[in-house]
Amino acid sequence: MQSVPWYGIKGVAMNEELTIGRLAKAAGVNVETIRYYQRRGLVDEPSKPLGGHRRYAQTAASRVRFIKRAQQLGFTLDEVIGLLRLEDGQSCRETRLLAEHKLALIEKRIADLTRMRRALKGLITECAAGRGKHSCPIIATLSSNSE
Repeated sequence: MQSVPWYGIKGVAMNEELTIGRLAKAAGVNVETIRYYQRRGLVDEPSKPLGGHRRYAQTAASRVRFIKRAQQLGFTLDEVIGLLRLEDGQSCRETRLLAEHKLALIEKRIADLTRMRRALKGLITECAAGRGKHSCPIIATLSSNSE
């Protein structure tokens, strides 16, 4: 009979340490992602025992998933470093301010993309209508000296 029940990260006993491959699988990323996060200082690299493999604590998988979820919300890795400093959950105001700033950037980007979409649609319509008898309206716009 096993002394530690099999619950935790995808069938890994709670007290079992993970190789980098098992960590990557448990976190849903590839091994190179783990190594990249280590180089960026987001994930600690455990020491390597003589003739053995590095072993990661179970908490490393949670940390990697935290990083990936933050990236999915649009946070850069530099911003994630700031979020990780607030990971204890006790700094809700600071975390909210970071999220509000990120939201403002995303909304600005959406406005910029909407403007670009409108401009491109107009140029495509002009081009399709044959309004540029001697030159393409898209090329003429890109080539113009006005801003």
